[in-house]
Amino acid sequence: MLVIFWSALIWLAYVVFGAIYRLYFHPLSRFPGPRVAALTRWYEFYYDVIKPGQFIWKIESLHKRYGPIVRITPDELHIKDPEFYEVIYAPASKKRDKYASWTIGAGAPTSTFATVSHDHHRLRRSGLNPFFSKNAISNNASALISDKVERLCQRLLEACKAGEVVRLDAAYMALTMDIITHYAFGESYNYLAEPDFKLEWKDTVIGGSASGAFIRQFPWAFSVMKSVPLNIMSQLAPEASLLLRWQKMVRQQVDTIIGNNHSGSKAHGTIFQALLDSDLPPEEKSADRLQDEAQTLVGAGSETTAKTLTIVTFYLLQNKQMLETLRQELSTVDLKSSHSAQDVLSEVERLPYMNAVISEALRLMHGVTTRLPRVSHDTIQYKEWTIPPETPVSQCNLFVHMDPTVFPEPADFKPERWIEAKQNNTRLDRYMVSFGRGSRQCVGINLAYAELFLTLGTVLSRFDMKIYKTTTEDVRVARDYFVGVPEPGSQGVRVTVERVL
Repeated sequence: MLVIFWSALIWLAYVVFGAIYRLYFHPLSRFPGPRVAALTRWYEFYYDVIKPGQFIWKIESLHKRYGPIVRITPDELHIKDPEFYEVIYAPASKKRDKYASWTIGAGAPTSTFATVSHDHHRLRRSGLNPFFSKNAISNNASALISDKVERLCQRLLEACKAGEVVRLDAAYMALTMDIITHYAFGESYNYLAEPDFKLEWKDTVIGGSASGAFIRQFPWAFSVMKSVPLNIMSQLAPEASLLLRWQKMVRQQVDTIIGNNHSGSKAHGTIFQALLDSDLPPEEKSADRLQDEAQTLVGAGSETTAKTLTIVTFYLLQNKQMLETLRQELSTVDLKSSHSAQDVLSEVERLPYMNAVISEALRLMHGVTTRLPRVSHDTIQYKEWTIPPETPVSQCNLFVHMDPTVFPEPADFKPERWIEAKQNNTRLDRYMVSFGRGSRQCVGINLAYAELFLTLGTVLSRFDMKIYKTTTEDVRVARDYFVGVPEPGSQGVRVTVERVL
C-alpha cells in the first residue's frame, strides 16, 4: 500500500512540476498562446483526433486571437505570415531538420520524406533526384504518362457510350496510381481497369493519412496494429487491413526487385532499380528502407496530383467560358497520338492559360495541408520574437494560399490572377507552396507537372463532360487529414461524359 502511495505522490509531483516548467520556465514560455496548449499535447489531440482534422482551423482561430506567432503545443510554434515561409522552409544553405516527434506519423521512418537530419536527408535525396529531374521525366516518364492517359480516355469513352456516371476523383486517382507504381516498380497496379477505379484504395489512402494524427500521439499504435493478424484486422478495421495488405505487397515487390538485381535481371527504367544502382551506401539499399521509400513515394505520388486534376476539371466544367478559353489554346497544339509524348509535353507546358489553370488548382489543392515543422540549429528572429535553437516551427500551406492580401478572393478559382501577375511582373509564384519550399521541396514536382499537363491537355480537348450532383463543397477543404478532404458524406466529384469532341 505504501508503494502505491509513494508512486502516486511521485507521479503527481512530476505532473505539477512539469506543468510549472512548461508554463513559466520552458524556452517557449513567453510566446503567446493558450495555456492548455502549452501544458499538454492533448490539446492538439482533441482537435485532430476527437474532432477529426480540425486542428488546422483551431490554429487559424488562435492566430486571430494571439497574432502571427502562436505556441500551439508545449514544444512547437506556428507562424502565419506568407513573407516568412521561406525562412522556415529554407534552402540547403541553411540547415533545417524535421521534427522527430512529427515524422513518426508518416509510418515509414527510414523514407526520405520522414528523415529527420538535414544531412541524412540530403544523402537519401541524392539517390532519387536523377530519376525525378525535368529531363528524366520528359525522357523516361512522358510516354508512360501518355499511355496511362489513353487508358483513362478509353474508360471515359466507354462511360459515354453507356451513359454512366463517373466518379472523376477516383478515376484520376487510379490514373496517378498506375503511373507512379509503373514508374517505381516496372509494372502498374492497373487500377484504371477496375470497374470503380479501385475506389476503396482512395478511401484507404485518406484513412491512412488521417491516422497519422493519432500515431503522432501514440507511436506504438502502428506496431500494435501490424501485429494483429490480417484476417482479424479485416474484421476490426477494413481500411486498415487494406493498407497493411498493400504494405505487404510493396514489400514483396521490393524483395523481387532486389532478388532480380542480385541475379542480374535488372528492372531498368524504374525508380528502385535506380536506387539499387546508385552510389548510396549499402545500408540505404536494405529491403526495409526501400519499402519505406516505396510507401511514401506511391502515397505522395497519387493523391495530391489526382486532387489537383479533379479541382481543375470541376471548376472548368462549372465555368464554360474558362473551359472554352483553354480549349482554344489547346487547339494551337497538335495533340495527336502520332506525335511523341515528349513533344506534346513540351508544347502544352508552354501554354499560358494552361499554366494559369494548373497554378490556380494547385493553390486550391494546397499540397499537404498538415503543418510540416522544421527545426533550426540556430536562433531565428521573427519580428520582435527571438525563436530559440532546436524549436520546431511550422506554417500551413493553406494559410499562405488563402491569404487575401496575396490572393484577393482566395476561395474563388481565378486563373486570370496568374496571367495578370506575369503581365505586371509580380512574383505571385513565390507564394505557390503546394510542393513546399527549400531543400525538402517535393521530389516529385516535375512528375506531377507532367501528369497535369498531359492529362488535362488530352482529356479536356477530347471529351465534353457535365457535373453530376456535385457542388463546390465537394472540392473545398473541410478537414485536414494530412491532405485536405471535404466534409463527411461527400460523394466526390461525379460527372457524365456527354460526347466525344
